Amino acid sequence: MAGKLDGKVAIITGASSGIGEATAIALSAEGAEVVIAARRGDRLDSLAKRIEASGGKALPIVADITDETQANNLVQKANAELGRVDILVNNAGVALTGNIDGGNTSDWRRMIDINVLGLLYTTHAVLPLLKTQKSGHIVNISSVAGRTARAGVGIYNATKWGVNAFSEALRQEVYKDNIRVTIIEPGLVDTEINNHITDPVAKQISEERRKTITPLQSEDIAAAIVYAVTQPQRVNVNEILIRPTEQER
Repeated sequence: MAGKLDGKVAIITGASSGIGEATAIALSAEGAEVVIAARRGDRLDSLAKRIEASGGKALPIVADITDETQANNLVQKANAELGRVDILVNNAGVALTGNIDGGNTSDWRRMIDINVLGLLYTTHAVLPLLKTQKSGHIVNISSVAGRTARAGVGIYNATKWGVNAFSEALRQEVYKDNIRVTIIEPGLVDTEINNHITDPVAKQISEERRKTITPLQSEDIAAAIVYAVTQPQRVNVNEILIRPTEQER
């Protein structure tokens, strides 16, 4: 049976685990050829083998999207090898939470580099291709933290509010080129993201919170992405906010 994304090519950043990995599998299941990008090449190779064993096609590309040259090369290689790019899922991100007062400024820079600049670089690189095609879909993974500020999460809030603002401005720029833009805003998801927190107090708070909420699974977010990108061309799903049932805000 034909998939809803047959003939489409999708780039997914941060594809070596979590939401990115699940999204690559879900888009492939709908017929898309997937370009899976991350820094961990071994994980990408393993994922590519799984996708291809299921009858899909995957192109693994090791790339650090915080480097503008690597972000550009990722998009250009995808286009050169697969002939087009239809979907970009800007998923790569980190949540290095902690108080602003006394905060680790290297964590701040890392979040801004990955969550904001990396997303900007890949988007900037893909736009000329999409505009030439007069079609395409950019999906930016934001967060509940892009809508609701909370003490101890301020810099992460700032990066995700930035993603939301950028996405809406982008939508207004490119809709006449038949390009769609979607923001996905997950609440608590069971991924590796908690492991990256360097502040011991913030990490403990995050771990305790996870004991009180049954988190979303990466596949839940992947399903939301599939929903957005498989709508008729006349439909632009601008925003999907998805929380665990037990999450208050």
